[in-house]
Amino acid sequence: MSATFHYVYVLRSLEDGQFYTGFSSDLKARFAAHEAGEVPSTKDRRPLELVYYEACRSRADATRREKYLKTAWG
Repeated sequence: MSATFHYVYVLRSLEDGQFYTGFSSDLKARFAAHEAGEVPSTKDRRPLELVYYEACRSRADATRREKYLKTAWG
């Protein structure tokens, strides 16, 4: 049985230096979508680099972690 992971990730825009935090169950496909301009919130901020990611065992853990990273404490 293979484990399913949910990824929390942080991208940095090389255009404006700002960060974007998100989560996905398929990190490679999601990053490709960001790079292709298919994600409205990062479309005009390309190119992007993946600066951080972590794997979580559950979707709930990943969304909780994403919310934390979007706060001032994260």
